[in-house]
Amino acid sequence: MEAYVGDRITIHSNRVGGGERTGEIVEITPGSGGNRYRVRWDDGRETTFFPSSDATIEHGAAGGLVTN
Repeated sequence: MEAYVGDRITIHSNRVGGGERTGEIVEITPGSGGNRYRVRWDDGRETTFFPSSDATIEHGAAGGLVTN
């Protein structure tokens, strides 16, 4: 998954009736098991997130650091 600081991330629920969570990537930290994303969620919280197949990225206009 390729993402930039400033991109929007959406987490799709893997449960029937579950909602989605969206936020902005504010920091990307490389790791041996893949990149970790610091996300500011739309509800105002910030967490470190390890993306999986239930995540999609919407590239923004910020044009920050690229990762793979």
